[in-house]
Amino acid sequence: MNPYDVVLHPYVTEKTMLLMEDNNALQFAVKMEANKKEIKSAVEQMFDVKVAKVTTRIAKEGKLALVKLTPEYEAEDIAMRVGIF
Repeated sequence: MNPYDVVLHPYVTEKTMLLMEDNNALQFAVKMEANKKEIKSAVEQMFDVKVAKVTTRIAKEGKLALVKLTPEYEAEDIAMRVGIF
């Protein structure tokens, strides 16, 4: 499966910015049918990082995935590549 079919776009709020700084995590809007393994694989392929944990939730905006990176990678670096900053 193409990783760009799983991860739709970054989801940015004030809270997600704090999570990025404090927990080394990013939040993405993902395809409703995607499971945690598919999300983890897609993020690892798209950004060439290692993912420690994926947490998902269903919100009125759709399915959101909180992706926590391993300590050797910085969420802020990924955010700059995506264009959040």
